[in-house]
Amino acid sequence: MSVILVSPDRQLADEIEAICGRPSWKGIVCHLWPKAKYIEAVVTGSMAQYISSLEYYSDGKLPLVCTMYASSECYFGVNLKPLCDPADVSFTLLPNMGYFEFIPLGDNGTLLMDMDEDEEVPPNKLVDLVNVRLGSYYELVVTTFSGLYRYRIGDVLQVTGFHNRAPQFRFICRRNVVLSVDNDKTNEEDLHRSITVAKRLLEPYNALLVEYTSSADTSSVPGHYVIYWEITHCTSMADKVTPVDPGVFQDCCITIEEELDYIYRRCRAHDKSVGPLEIRVVKPRSFELLMDMLINQGGSINQYKTPRCIKSSAALKLLNSNVKASFFSPRDPSWTP
Repeated sequence: MSVILVSPDRQLADEIEAICGRPSWKGIVCHLWPKAKYIEAVVTGSMAQYISSLEYYSDGKLPLVCTMYASSECYFGVNLKPLCDPADVSFTLLPNMGYFEFIPLGDNGTLLMDMDEDEEVPPNKLVDLVNVRLGSYYELVVTTFSGLYRYRIGDVLQVTGFHNRAPQFRFICRRNVVLSVDNDKTNEEDLHRSITVAKRLLEPYNALLVEYTSSADTSSVPGHYVIYWEITHCTSMADKVTPVDPGVFQDCCITIEEELDYIYRRCRAHDKSVGPLEIRVVKPRSFELLMDMLINQGGSINQYKTPRCIKSSAALKLLNSNVKASFFSPRDPSWTP
């Protein structure tokens, strides 16, 4: 790259301008970088929402490769099958990177977060790397060479298999992303899954969900979930943008609710302790402003990920000041005792 950009290149600039000026940016990655072999990206957890965008801009011609699992505290493990489907990504932890222990969070199909994220973990509750069980959920705890002792990373993992005798883990979600108004508790994975289903309703309008986050609004009674959406349209400048019908956003609200768990739907439909879910559509670049604000408060730009649940009053004030439309679920979700 440094060789190419050593001096102004008018011909290259014209080529890039011609590519970017095409009616559609579908497959633009392959046009700008015709020799590209793959796209390396994080595709687990909340970052899975960007898979559809990456596939759109690469026209599905480049594999999405997720190679490693790491944080600013420690390098944890690698994906031994980097060309696998993004939904099948699992990481094999490397025991020479640190000493790994695990807080049990439930067996097959049951994820229980019954310990506060700031609570000190009793040593007898920790499980060693060699004693984790297939299908079970755990929170990762690490002791590092740099001096961290039994540090809670905050990541929820599920054991998916073994490579020889080394356990392999799927990243589920961040532990601290929990929406709750009453008895309901919605984690990052549940939220992402429900929004993935709902955003398909935008496709007939060539609308793309750029980014999202959420909060639990308890300023009214009953409290309710608020989902912030930033929308863009995948059309050329020459094409007329078809606005998304307000009824579609209402359908998105109820679709999200129908995909949430049994307890949430009971609180909504039977107990009436949770109000109708709300989608607030924000102006373009709202999430860029949010990122700038959080980084200016001391966050790392290299580690930044859009928070999926916001509790900061300053962050909520910023998003609410950029809301251009608001929609509520038109009915109660289905629930059977």
